[in-house]
Amino acid sequence: MEGKPSLTNASWHAWVLASRPRTLPAAASPVIAATALAWAEGHFHWGAALAALAGALLLQIGANLANDYFDYQKGADTAERLGPLRVTQAGLLKPRHVLAGTMVVFGLASLVGIYLIALAGWPVLLIGLASILAALAYTGGPRPYGYSGWGEVAVFVFFGLAAVIGTYYVQARQVSAGAVALSIPIGLLIVNILVVNNLRDIPTDRASGKHTLAVRFGEAWTRREYLVLLIFTYLVTIAASITGVLPLGALLALASLPLAVRVTRGVWSNRGRALNHSLAGSAQLVLVFSLLFSLGIVLEKILFL
Repeated sequence: MEGKPSLTNASWHAWVLASRPRTLPAAASPVIAATALAWAEGHFHWGAALAALAGALLLQIGANLANDYFDYQKGADTAERLGPLRVTQAGLLKPRHVLAGTMVVFGLASLVGIYLIALAGWPVLLIGLASILAALAYTGGPRPYGYSGWGEVAVFVFFGLAAVIGTYYVQARQVSAGAVALSIPIGLLIVNILVVNNLRDIPTDRASGKHTLAVRFGEAWTRREYLVLLIFTYLVTIAASITGVLPLGALLALASLPLAVRVTRGVWSNRGRALNHSLAGSAQLVLVFSLLFSLGIVLEKILFL
């Protein structure tokens, strides 16, 4: 029928592209690390952990679909785009279908949220509603904050503070100093994914009137921003571990430093479309950091129980 997307292999592939699978480590990593911390502190809850992971992935996919739709509507996505393919701009999916898909995915996230609200109460409702509104307002509405340089702040708040502390809270029903400390390095690493994205898109963002921090301050400043955030990531991890705020096993996350150095070199040397490799490397880094952190505190708990 007219107006309904066909369920062909091509359309399914377009929906997979629209979900941007390479961004999903940014959604999963905070949940993995926070769940490991909850387990180490005796608060692990299987149902809550799995629901938090499902909710985080759905929120990320919903945000990706919303950005695809709204960036197309505002003319930010053009044929000159250097980043991965955007399905609306490429004509693979119709705008109304992408918008409908956005609402469906956020609806599914809300269903997961109902379970988490039943477990942990109204704070989860506030986090969920704020996350959906933030995802829509990033590129949607009359004054999208992603177009005015607030993207980094929002990513840190929702992928760092909200994701880590929220995941810990739905399992422990309380917030620990360790969860707050963990949210900082995880949040900073995920912010750096956006930093590389904005560095790559400076020419097209400037042409479309998208005033990211990268557009405002230029390439050299943006590369320094990436390095400073990375340094703080490891300094906070070290400080929190040696002061006892985080378990000493968290120091295993430092084994990700060689990867961090390699990715940073790419950020410094790559230009244009080649920064897509740095973008993928930055997403890989946050996942590796989170897995090593989790492994470290789990091994410490097992070995010194």
